[in-house]
Amino acid sequence: MPDYPGAVPAGLADAYTIQDAALAQWPDRIAGWKIGRIAPPELQARYREERLAGPIFARAVYEAAPARVTDFPVFVGGFAAVEAEFVIRIAHDADPSQIHWSLEDAAAIAGEMFGGIETAGSPLKTINDLGPTVVISDFGNNAGLILGPDIADWRDRSFDELACEAFVSGVRVGQGAASSVPGGPLPALRFLLEHCARRGRPLTAGQYVSTGAATGIHEIAAGETARVVFPGYGEIACRAVAAVPERA
Repeated sequence: MPDYPGAVPAGLADAYTIQDAALAQWPDRIAGWKIGRIAPPELQARYREERLAGPIFARAVYEAAPARVTDFPVFVGGFAAVEAEFVIRIAHDADPSQIHWSLEDAAAIAGEMFGGIETAGSPLKTINDLGPTVVISDFGNNAGLILGPDIADWRDRSFDELACEAFVSGVRVGQGAASSVPGGPLPALRFLLEHCARRGRPLTAGQYVSTGAATGIHEIAAGETARVVFPGYGEIACRAVAAVPERA
């Protein structure tokens, strides 16, 4: 897509209205949600929000395995990136009537944690340049989720200790930790619980929450490989491949 199809949404509410309209037409179920950062700070002040959310669809969830490269599709000519993430699986359904969530509430509904890769992607190459309302309207710039190693002892470790390192085509492009997500994964989950409750989409058991980029957003092209290492837990190896249209 050479340009955004229509007027750029003026505010976050407009952007989520577009996202909801697209969700109503999308032929797949929501398997989880990605959380992104609104940056820079002046945009946070403008929109009075620090984070944004987009759906992860079931057919775009992949499970990595040791010694295997996981292929994932990218829009050739569009935008594509990999992001090292700490992913929480929801343990039980959220109370649909609960709008306000504490960090303790968020910790209680969190189940397993995994190392993961968000495969960001859009047919619009300039999506990030056009700002958070465009990102939100296009499913939060999410194109998939690759699930990696189980971080079984995450509740017993500080978020500083949960490290990760990202490589694209063999070159190290970023390093960080769960603490690189502002406040850590639990404040991100708390944001999403409140956000989805206000939208009438409470989180449900088994959904995945990709809590935010821990090493940055690393662009990738079809044919390139990426690897994310979670020291002490394992790693994910993946390869970007050109997306092809699905048969009707």
